[in-house]
Amino acid sequence: MPQNAFREVSINESNPKWNKCIRRSEEIYRRADDIRSEFTRDYNRILHCNAYRRLKHKTQVFFATSNDHICTRVEHVNHVSSVSYTISKHLGLNTELTSAIALGHDLGHAPFGHTGETFLKSIMSKEINDTFWHERNSLRFVDLYETLPDTEGIERNLNLTYAVRDGIISHCGEVDDSELYPREEDIDLCSIEKASQYSPFTWEGCIVKISDKISYLGRDIEDAISLKILSFSQLKELSNILKNTLDLDLRELNNTVLLHEFMIDLCKESSPDKGIKLSAKHYDFMKAIKDFNYENIYKHKRLTAYKKYAEIVITSTYETLKDFYDGEGTLSKLDRCKELYPTLTSSFSDWLIKYSDLRNTPKVKEGYQSKVNSLGNKIVYQIADYNDYIRAIVDYISGMTDSFAIKVFHELTTF
Repeated sequence: MPQNAFREVSINESNPKWNKCIRRSEEIYRRADDIRSEFTRDYNRILHCNAYRRLKHKTQVFFATSNDHICTRVEHVNHVSSVSYTISKHLGLNTELTSAIALGHDLGHAPFGHTGETFLKSIMSKEINDTFWHERNSLRFVDLYETLPDTEGIERNLNLTYAVRDGIISHCGEVDDSELYPREEDIDLCSIEKASQYSPFTWEGCIVKISDKISYLGRDIEDAISLKILSFSQLKELSNILKNTLDLDLRELNNTVLLHEFMIDLCKESSPDKGIKLSAKHYDFMKAIKDFNYENIYKHKRLTAYKKYAEIVITSTYETLKDFYDGEGTLSKLDRCKELYPTLTSSFSDWLIKYSDLRNTPKVKEGYQSKVNSLGNKIVYQIADYNDYIRAIVDYISGMTDSFAIKVFHELTTF
């Protein structure tokens, strides 16, 4: 298993893609004594943003779990970061780039995981003939919504490098690629229309893409076993898969074993000529495990009941906010209902002030002067455009944690 097999194609200053990879949409402030690389700066900016902090209360598979040892979205992100670091370190790729992509890849996940994503996609399709998918939403969050104060205390967009932004929107781990190669084209990332439409621009992005799948398959099984939701026959099926593919005993199964199997095999099999790939045996094993998980875990009846609850939470919140629309008078309508829905109306008003052109109206400037004066981020929505308002609601809901969404729903249903 040769080390540094990908050193010559790593994203560094000698790579022809370097200048494109470190490009930002705007100049970013610099301190004279800063010791960080461009990608480490991105890593730090993601680490300190609110969307990353919220991941600890977002679903991975099991909704709003009260069990502290069941995986949440933030733990999944950290697994992906660890796996991609280990692989890229061995192969000689840029570990700072893989770490930044991995940390930011799921920032746009909706509350209640892929279930919440499905409901928001339905709303977008029905209301404004658009779609919703978490990879694009993650890019939208790092491009448009997440901010940090600059040296003067003004909130600015994260303004990440092209390579990190590309890895985020290109990370989809749901597809069964037999091998991965980076694309050569420097494309407008906002023009991408669906998940996995393009390969990542860098080998590092390809590593995060495969690490995403490596990270969730084993951990989801481990959680399902811990929660005792798998029947004897299902465990027997899983045992047969392990025995017939990797000659492993079910008693040996845990996330660490599966991570090790996949990482070592990937490092053995991959090269710049052959691409990022697994051996035929491990590829078949990964596909069999994925099929098992979808059939026996993700469709489990214990999750079905909660999916219905999640739908009520999301759609009720959406319908409530939809009724507040009144162009420039929207904030006034929200304000009149603060006693009924204090959390929902206050937080959504803050969202509109920060991201819509309402903040430029004389009334808002006067009423929220100190808040508006600290905002230097991009304006995303034109309040006169009803479609923009619908998008603002969906974006706002997508940023919620499970627990916050449930808290808001309790406001709507409590008298």
